[in-house]
Amino acid sequence: MTEPLEDAVSEFGRHLRAERDVSPHTLRAYLGDLADLCAYAAATGVTEPAELDVSLLRAWLARQHALGRSRATLARRTAAVRAFTRHLHRRGLLENDPGLLLGTPNRRRDLPGVLTQDDAARLLDTMDAQGSLGLRDLAVLEVLYGTGVRVSELCGLDIDDLDTGRRTIRVFGKGGRERTVPVGEPAVRAVQDWLRAGRPALATEDSGPALFLGARGGRLHPTSARRIVHSRISEVGQVPDLSPHGLRHSAATHLLEGGADLRSVQEILGHASLQTTQIYTHVSADRLKQVHRQAHPRGTRPD
Repeated sequence: MTEPLEDAVSEFGRHLRAERDVSPHTLRAYLGDLADLCAYAAATGVTEPAELDVSLLRAWLARQHALGRSRATLARRTAAVRAFTRHLHRRGLLENDPGLLLGTPNRRRDLPGVLTQDDAARLLDTMDAQGSLGLRDLAVLEVLYGTGVRVSELCGLDIDDLDTGRRTIRVFGKGGRERTVPVGEPAVRAVQDWLRAGRPALATEDSGPALFLGARGGRLHPTSARRIVHSRISEVGQVPDLSPHGLRHSAATHLLEGGADLRSVQEILGHASLQTTQIYTHVSADRLKQVHRQAHPRGTRPD
């Protein structure tokens, strides 16, 4: 038999799924964090939602810090607890919301690896695209790098989401937010080759409208897409190993290096906040010097 606090966590999970439309990844992370909180609370004799207070929450977070949890993990666990206690307070299960008294751990944003533009060209121009899986893998990498979409967004694409005439894709991002993202000609061509000569060989009755398929014909899973990226990069040699997020980061970096403004990159990436996009602005010092020389009235060196 579960304790009332555990039941409250389960109900909160149903609330997140039905009303907040959070991503499966966020849902799993939050519920895992709160399960850990429940275990800690039970060990101290707390099993009722109404018994949660800021002292217990701070003690739990302090234990996480003592166990060596990263700043990112601590920040996420703090966010999970705040969302949970806010939900309990709104439902009348907590007289006051102790989550409001929690501080936010400073989260150091570690930049993922990034390809140079030459690396990206070597990766995509030399990839072995033979057979159905080869055509699919090339299309996957071209779309990831060419659009900067998240791997979950890539795997959620349907065939009709690609508009070859306008060279755009319709993407459903975090929270179900829809956006239109431009697609370059190489990515469009790779997807068309996959649809014409690759996808039909893998498609089954259960494939539905999914744009990208796994080896058994189902919709491509993000885990499989990550494996594809790592495997294909390893085949090239002398290119740093990256995840799909690394390709997204490379796309944003190369857009900025090419002169795109930060707001446009924000819209392409689907960031709700411009602050999030700013982590992608580590353009090279040479590029910054070039912009300064061209744009600043005293930036030109005297002869």
